Amino acid sequence: MGLLDKLFKGNSIEISSPVNGELVPIETVSDPTFAQEMIGKGVAIQPSEGKFYAPADGKLMALFPTGHAYAMTTKDGAEILVHIGIDTVKLNGEHYTIHAKQGDDVKKGDLIVEVDLEGVKNAGFDTVTPVIISNSGKFSKIEKKSGVVSAGDTVILLTQ
Repeated sequence: MGLLDKLFKGNSIEISSPVNGELVPIETVSDPTFAQEMIGKGVAIQPSEGKFYAPADGKLMALFPTGHAYAMTTKDGAEILVHIGIDTVKLNGEHYTIHAKQGDDVKKGDLIVEVDLEGVKNAGFDTVTPVIISNSGKFSKIEKKSGVVSAGDTVILLTQ
């Protein structure tokens, strides 16, 4: 890559998986808000364990008291929503243990929420976890990965 390529290449932002699991097509998520990408483009992860981490460095802008969802903004301006399970707000925090607080500055890999996935499933809820870029319209290119992922692996690559 030459100097001019480097100068004119858009800045890339890596968004990591917040959890160990397997990427599934976002279109298959049972909630149409996520499946039709109404609030932004993203990926969905079927978690294989219950520890959910910060997917990037940034500020935790929202952390629901129920623990079922959190949102953060990176220093580069990407707005990320992690929604742990579908309709899990109805659990009122049962099976969720919060390890951070709204307003925290977080680093990629910081533990945010722990979830008893079996408890959530036994209560009749799907644990699939959409990871959404809520301001995806501000990026010129959004690349989504597929396959089995570990927490910290890049799952979305944004180009400004």
